Amino acid sequence: MTSLFSLSLALLSFLTTAVAASEFTFHEATIESIHLAFAQNRLTSRQLVDFYLDRIQTLNPSLRCVLEVNPDALHQADEADRLRAAAAGGNGTLGVLHGIPVLLKDSIGTDDKMNTSAGSYALLGARVARDAFVVERLRSAGAVILGKASMSEWYSLRSSEVPDGWCARGGQGLNPYVKSGNPCGSSSGSAIAVAANMVAVSLGTETDGSIICPADHNSVVGFKPTVGVTSRAGVIPLSPRQDSIGPISRTVSDAIHVLDAVVGFDPRDEATGEAAKFIPMGGYKQFLREDGLKGKRLGIVRKPFSDSFKGATAASTFDQHLLTLRNNGATIVDNLEIGNIDIILNPSQSGEMALLLAEFKHTLNEYLGGLSDSLVKSLAEVIAFNSNNPDLEKMEEYGQDGLIAAQMTNILDEEVVKTERMMKKLSEEGFEKLMKENELDAMVTLGADAATILAIGGYPALTVPAGYDDNGMPYGICFGGLKGSEAKLIEIAYSFEQATRIRKPPLSFSFEFHNQYYE
Repeated sequence: MTSLFSLSLALLSFLTTAVAASEFTFHEATIESIHLAFAQNRLTSRQLVDFYLDRIQTLNPSLRCVLEVNPDALHQADEADRLRAAAAGGNGTLGVLHGIPVLLKDSIGTDDKMNTSAGSYALLGARVARDAFVVERLRSAGAVILGKASMSEWYSLRSSEVPDGWCARGGQGLNPYVKSGNPCGSSSGSAIAVAANMVAVSLGTETDGSIICPADHNSVVGFKPTVGVTSRAGVIPLSPRQDSIGPISRTVSDAIHVLDAVVGFDPRDEATGEAAKFIPMGGYKQFLREDGLKGKRLGIVRKPFSDSFKGATAASTFDQHLLTLRNNGATIVDNLEIGNIDIILNPSQSGEMALLLAEFKHTLNEYLGGLSDSLVKSLAEVIAFNSNNPDLEKMEEYGQDGLIAAQMTNILDEEVVKTERMMKKLSEEGFEKLMKENELDAMVTLGADAATILAIGGYPALTVPAGYDDNGMPYGICFGGLKGSEAKLIEIAYSFEQATRIRKPPLSFSFEFHNQYYE
């Protein structure tokens, strides 16, 4: 495999020339810096898209995080430039993401020339009836849809043997910091591409950790909103109770700009009606406050989430971060514990896995039935496709025990209701009790393992880069809250990010930063 570090050297000359010529830094560019360059006529959308397409062409053979680029991306960029010129002349207004390239997880439907396949060959060529609601919102905001990101095939549900970040269509996605490091999943490609500066921002999906974990492991920001704040309509489903769509970015502010663009009521997703009350007038950007930690009450849950970091530099770094939170005005309530934590974190004991398998079978069959030109119309046909195409789908290596288990489920309605009630009780007597009894604004944990607690109850979570271990592997700090607490989480996370500025790019733009891992 060609050395990624060598590829970065080849790019460095190009980037230096580009930056000098335009006085705009592509490296770690933010939405704000891109918009400023647009406004000052130092950058066009076409130049930006050209840069990212070149970056994908150069790095994707190693990182395997992009499944396909949008053949209309340059046309969209040209149209964005035309509309920007017209707006400058007083004709029309521009959306909040005008001209900004966005990469979509391969489970988010687009009614265009691209596939929506969950990483599987079974859905190659299938056509969706319309754009997913979040894609409609992105287009309305002026975003350029750059392409589809790789993901853990079928949300990692296909088989217990499938590694995080692997899918048949793309192969094994690699962590851009440490190639042997776990990129996590299932929104692996969305996080890798953003971390490696292959796109400005991306969208991922989460059922249980699928945004938070890849963001944590790839040193980027990941935001999973309260279930229903973003519509799931037009997205390959897993669980209507837990599925959420959210941004992955290099900064908290970029995540919030994307979130503002995609939230909203959608009649095709009833959960958005229930969650509409959580969306503030004026959007979420008003909560990007450097003093956002002031007056916040934060609960620190160490067990069992910090156990895997014992003896590592991450443990001491986490303590330093807690001091930073305190020095910036937060009250720290340390060493809290969540009731029934062992049951909550065990998907077999909590009922989460049984319910996910049953929901996946039911909702996937509905979704597949609405496709045109599809080779498969049911989960049973997906299983048959895999069996009939063992080389394409690497059946000998990985199998499909998860899909078969889902197909075999036959949970009765009363059993579903009983399991849902049990999970609701676990959340109420666990996380919600912790938050309410201690009057917390957010729960704070090291790493990504708390994602399950926040998943089973549909709660929001926001992870921010927190450091790198001795081998260069990233880890994050996760802020979780009660339903509808996005505003508080944004204030806390943004203030922490501005106070620490931990994130470093992978080796692509640095000779020194862990280059030995790609030699």
